[in-house]
Amino acid sequence: MIELEGVPELIDPVMVAAFEGWNDAGDAASTAVAHLEREFKGEVFAALDAEDYYDFQVNRPTVFMEGGVRKITWPTTRLSVVRVGGAKPRDLVLVRGIEPSMRWRSFCNELLGFAHELGVELVVILGALLGDTPHTRPVPVSGVTSDTDLAQRMDLEETKYEGPTGIVGVLQEACTHAGVPAVSLWAAVPHYVSQPPNPKATLALLNRLEDLLDLRVPQGELPEDARAWQVGVDQLAAEDSEVAEYVQTLEEARDTAELPEASGEAIAREFERYLRRRDTPGGKARPPRPDTAGGPAEDDGEEVDGSEN
Repeated sequence: MIELEGVPELIDPVMVAAFEGWNDAGDAASTAVAHLEREFKGEVFAALDAEDYYDFQVNRPTVFMEGGVRKITWPTTRLSVVRVGGAKPRDLVLVRGIEPSMRWRSFCNELLGFAHELGVELVVILGALLGDTPHTRPVPVSGVTSDTDLAQRMDLEETKYEGPTGIVGVLQEACTHAGVPAVSLWAAVPHYVSQPPNPKATLALLNRLEDLLDLRVPQGELPEDARAWQVGVDQLAAEDSEVAEYVQTLEEARDTAELPEASGEAIAREFERYLRRRDTPGGKARPPRPDTAGGPAEDDGEEVDGSEN
């Protein structure tokens, strides 16, 4: 039985989940949820029993010192609640953990139990995959769902994927069978620079989540981290002629394809994001402007938008 003592009554709650592992290229998805937890000062209210779902020889516990006492942190999945202010306040139930080693169906059922008890209206699962995408262009982020009505209502793709899947795919299908609307947002991370962190992909996921839920997420140091990351990869590519040539090939393929970020709809979304930041205390943003590639550009030192919807 799930007991949620101390958790306040929630306003229009949405569950946002991400899991380290196979579905988390560059740690982009798990870092996005960690960012939400940090910026909105979330407090953990529940944790799944690690022994039920994890192989500790694969995901080992860690030892740390606290006040001269040795303690152990067990790898698991934790839940926290944060309240997002603004014109339309709402609560987020954040789920951050590691892809389980076993008993995936029970794992999903336990998370759905929390969703049911908390009155969650929508589940959004974040993921990141390796792709043939250049690091110099906006990060492609796709939104998919198994629900035809939801796909039409929220302008998402109806998933047609067949093949191996991870906990993101399993949890989404579990939500569908339980009658809980669910969406997956996937960021594509350049496969030639896949090592974490990837703040540009994390920022892209958060921007897409903002658009999906019509909320404003404080960006903190992410825009500057994204700029520094891209400069660093630029320098590495410049030192290797083969990598530089490969990146140029990817850029040409991308630029000659139909660019969704250059569409009127995408530009409108970018301007709406600017307005949200301008109208929020402490938020600062410049009006978006097109760059030479035809899409929203990175502003001069103010804000980086890594998303492509």
